[in-house]
Amino acid sequence: MTGRRERALGALIGLAVGDAVGMPTQSLSRDAVRARFGRITALLPGPDDSPIAAGLPAGSVTDDTEQALLVADLLVEDAGRIDAGRLAARLADWEESMRRRGSLDLLGPSTRRAVRAVLDGTPPALAGTTGTTNGAAMRIAPVGVAVGIDDPGRLLDRVEEACLVSHSTSVAIAGAAAVAAAVSAGVGGQPLRVATGLAIRAARDGARRGHWVAGADVGARIAWVLERAALRDPGRVVPEIVALIGTSLATQESVPAAFGVLALHPDDPWAACCEAASLGGDTDTIAAMAGAIGGAVHGADAFPSDVVATVLRVNGLDLERRADALLALR
Repeated sequence: MTGRRERALGALIGLAVGDAVGMPTQSLSRDAVRARFGRITALLPGPDDSPIAAGLPAGSVTDDTEQALLVADLLVEDAGRIDAGRLAARLADWEESMRRRGSLDLLGPSTRRAVRAVLDGTPPALAGTTGTTNGAAMRIAPVGVAVGIDDPGRLLDRVEEACLVSHSTSVAIAGAAAVAAAVSAGVGGQPLRVATGLAIRAARDGARRGHWVAGADVGARIAWVLERAALRDPGRVVPEIVALIGTSLATQESVPAAFGVLALHPDDPWAACCEAASLGGDTDTIAAMAGAIGGAVHGADAFPSDVVATVLRVNGLDLERRADALLALR
């Protein structure tokens, strides 16, 4: 039986593995992915002509993992809380370090705008009132590891805290809440079916937080794609995810897409990550979210050991220490 520590570690490993397998195809169309790679089934290097990932070795993670670990470290340092001002400063420092490394994988549009506003003197509570992209959802998994699903109000409070500085909108909080709830439920020992049900509820509760913005209902979209995925027919359902849910960096697209690919491969989170990497669009983020949830449910051993070893080695990741520190907050 997979223990809680293995599931917590699985959430972080799944996040990194999904991020890495989706790295080469990010920002490509589904047709371009199919023409160049076929279906993704392994870690691949960044294509030389990629606008973001050119030259990255196979197994490299992107901003999704790096920012999630930044959130994890802040949670541990501040005893389970996220201070918006400190998060803004850490994100600004992170982006500057990426520039020094010559990376083009920098802050997303919502986060960059909000961080600059905070650094220019805008109160953190006001900086994220227009952020609707998936930056909050992509880095929220550590909150799900650190906070138990048995207290959904507390979990949602911590999610809202983590969203405040850059994504304090109803749609972004809904998406982040869905991912955090599913991860938290998985770490707590719940099966995927229960975890996704709790994610839908958290998304609906999260949509009542923050600054309201017009946008599709994240919880309703997750519920719809789960119904379609129940057909267990990827050849039919995957094109529907691309055409009707969408795979852009919009929260209301990428978060339901992540739940959709995971529901198509409920017992194999590695296959779900590969499916996400083959979708086109914001593939690294969709695969990272699917991997985090699948890893939380099934544990770290659900991913091929050689894939995990490559991702840890290429990026120099210390995930066991962080998993233990996050669980100590739970």
